[in-house]
Amino acid sequence: MAKQLLEVTKIFQKLVINSRKNVATPLIKLHDAICEKPAIITANATRNTNYFNKLPAKDLWKSVTSVSNAGRKRGRAKAISKRKIKDLNKGQIIGSGKANILWPGLNTPILRGKELVEQQQLPENPEREKMLAELRDKMGSFRRTKLSPIERGWSGVKMPGRSLGPPDPVGDDTFEGFDSRVLELKLVFNMKGNFGRVRRMLALVVSGNGNGLGGFAIGKAMDPRTALRKAKNRSAQKLMHIKLFRNHTVCHHFFTQFGATKIYVWQRPQGHGLVCHRAIKTICEVIGIKDLSAKVEGSTNINHIVKAFFLGLIRQKAPQEIAEEKKLHLVEICPENNYFPTVIASPTECRKSSEVDNTEILDYEQYCFNGKVVLKKKKPPPFYTKLPGYQKHLNSKERVRNLDSLKKSLIAEYGEIRTFLTEKYPECKPFKREKKVESEAEAE
Repeated sequence: MAKQLLEVTKIFQKLVINSRKNVATPLIKLHDAICEKPAIITANATRNTNYFNKLPAKDLWKSVTSVSNAGRKRGRAKAISKRKIKDLNKGQIIGSGKANILWPGLNTPILRGKELVEQQQLPENPEREKMLAELRDKMGSFRRTKLSPIERGWSGVKMPGRSLGPPDPVGDDTFEGFDSRVLELKLVFNMKGNFGRVRRMLALVVSGNGNGLGGFAIGKAMDPRTALRKAKNRSAQKLMHIKLFRNHTVCHHFFTQFGATKIYVWQRPQGHGLVCHRAIKTICEVIGIKDLSAKVEGSTNINHIVKAFFLGLIRQKAPQEIAEEKKLHLVEICPENNYFPTVIASPTECRKSSEVDNTEILDYEQYCFNGKVVLKKKKPPPFYTKLPGYQKHLNSKERVRNLDSLKKSLIAEYGEIRTFLTEKYPECKPFKREKKVESEAEAE
């Protein structure tokens, strides 16, 4: 305090010497009084550091919002888990406080048009503290962003299944009509000797134009946004042409495999839809396949499913290629056309029936699945078949069993209901009631 007093005395001396004529009389009297009798000031020792300004905010909040492992085992963490950290600096801007002063260059521009802004005192804002308290309370409450059913992915607001839009343009080339979908977004770790455990985000994205072009790629980065952007742009650089049958389904049934993942794919008629794994459904929507059925066996790893499905799509054969390979006509018989045979493709040289070997696979499904047969589980019998009353029912209906189906087949083959005894006993024919035909005169 003595040093500060000496400095004050020197300042007053300079003021008195340099401008004694201009300084007011009280200031001169104060200077003379200090020089004649120096004041003795007593001061108490104080500590300016304490618990609250010595530690950072992170440690202070940790003491309030955490509990020891021993306390956690005893159930003391239930009440503390409800307490959430609040950022007390939220909403406070440098230069704006309770005084509400305009500081040019800090919280207001220096120039306003051509005028120089001066420091200005504004009236106090009584609602400032209330606004800051509301802003801090909102930080603890987290609300998930709501998405429309069209925009959301496979499960809520998570990224897998969501659209990223078209890939970024490369020079003058733009990807118009393209769409990119996220198939997988997860954390991956890589242990290194010098850096330790390195954590990164992995994104698997598929892109396509909905007209037979599609590709997929993997992108890795420290943050998810960069990983998604990398994967999206790489997938556009790895496009493949996929053969489509009548622009709505695959060319034929096929079996494909990658690692421990096996996929059986069936060609379906128009309007059937996509009945398959959600990753396969997303790929089909991007490529332009609208009708398909698929069954996944073994591992359901998304990466393996994507690779196996694209392998199967690439290895497809056009109907003409199948006809040339087998040297036989490729005929379509399906219930959609009432089982009417339709020739899809014909070879340049067709073999005769005598030239076809007995051991050759002629079953279409078995040929498409490379000789493999899909394992189909038998449906369990209904519960009522084990009851004693069901056997009585079968015994009573044994006389007319399969009667409806037999009638239909006889009418389709012979034009009437008959047996091998009909010619011997012509009188044993089913009774037909003649239709009443009213004449025009009677009708009038």
